[in-house]
Amino acid sequence: MNDKIKIFLVDDDAVFLKMSEIAFRQHDNFAVETYPTGELCISNLSHNPDIVILDYYLDGIDKHAISGLETLDKIKKYNSDILVIMLSAQNKMDVALDCMQHCASDYVMKNKTAFERLPHIIDTIFNFKRMEKGLSI
Repeated sequence: MNDKIKIFLVDDDAVFLKMSEIAFRQHDNFAVETYPTGELCISNLSHNPDIVILDYYLDGIDKHAISGLETLDKIKKYNSDILVIMLSAQNKMDVALDCMQHCASDYVMKNKTAFERLPHIIDTIFNFKRMEKGLSI
């Protein structure tokens, strides 16, 4: 179990959250926890996720909920080593740049292919991290 990559999926869209969870659970190398709000994600950071897949807006359930960017900032304040991939239906360069300025690891458009792309992106990131560790020994 320790060699699995622990993923937090955080999205206020219940259907997208469930579809993401199903997509990730098809891979043996991921342990998945899901949260519908940034607040719940933050309150469970003690579970030590390796990576957080985080929706940009997060205000579909509660209009006063903290945004994805606020959640990202709190995650990085808690532990700057936790990787965060931002998700949004926004196809705007300024949104992606804003996410990167807040120290997101990547920005992925929320669409039908996101389910297929995300596991590959995460595998690539962690394979690169393993190679870096091997080189630094």
